[in-house]
Amino acid sequence: MRVFAISDLHVDYRVNGEWVTELSLSDFTDDVLILAGDISDSLVLIEKNLALLAERFRQVLYVPGNHDLWVLRNKDIADSLEKFTHVEKATRNGGATMEPVHAGKASIIPLLAWYDYSFGEPSEELKRRWMDYRACRWPDGMIESQVAARFVAMNEPVTRPPNPVVITFSHFMPRLDLMPSFAPPRARMLFPILGTKLLEEQIRRTGASIHVYGHSHINRRAVRDGVLYVNNAFGYPNESRFTSKKLLCIHEEA
Repeated sequence: MRVFAISDLHVDYRVNGEWVTELSLSDFTDDVLILAGDISDSLVLIEKNLALLAERFRQVLYVPGNHDLWVLRNKDIADSLEKFTHVEKATRNGGATMEPVHAGKASIIPLLAWYDYSFGEPSEELKRRWMDYRACRWPDGMIESQVAARFVAMNEPVTRPPNPVVITFSHFMPRLDLMPSFAPPRARMLFPILGTKLLEEQIRRTGASIHVYGHSHINRRAVRDGVLYVNNAFGYPNESRFTSKKLLCIHEEA
C-alpha cells in the first residue's frame, strides 16, 4: 500500500481535468490518495472528479479548499457554510471521505480549516484582489477568524490514533514558516490568507509525522519540529515553476 498526495487540481481548466481522466485505472488500486482541497467551485465537478479518483484508488480522502466553497455561481445556495454541506454530500456520492482512515500501519486524518489572519493582517490591496471576499458568503456577518474557528472545531475530538504512522492533511497552511524565504513580494501579500495557527496545535496532538497541505501553490518538503510538511499542488496550467503535475508518494509499506 502506498499513500499519494496532491492538492489544487482546479479541474475547471480543461487540461487539469484531462489529467484526472488519464490516470491509470490499474496502477493505484491498492493505494490511498490524499486530496488536499481545491477541486472546483462546481458541485458537479467535485462529485465527478472524486468519483473518477475513487475508481482508481482504494480510498480517497479529501477536504475542501477555498475555491470549493465559493457560492458566486451557486445562486440557490445561501452561503458558504451551506455550500460545505453540499460538498460533504458530493464527497460521499463520489465515493470519497472526509473522515479519518486507518489503512495498514497508517492513520490518515483530514483537518478542516480556513484562514484567520494569524499570519498577518490583510492589506487593502489584498482585500480588493482576493476572490474569496467576493465569491464566498458567510452567515450572520461571520468574520474570517470565526469561520476558521468553526471549521477547526469540527475536527474535534483530535487525539493520537493507535497506528505507528500518523499522517494529517489540510488545505490551509498550519504555519507561516513553510513559505520559502525566496517568496516574492506578490506572494508575501498573500500571507494573511494562507492559513491558521490553530491547525498546528491539532497536528501536534495527533502525533503526526507527516502533514500534507495545499493552497499556496508552492510545492515544498520541509521538516519543522520533527514533522515533515509536504505541499504537492497540481496548480493552474501556467504554473510550472513552483507546482508539480504528478502524484507524490509520501508513504509506502509492504
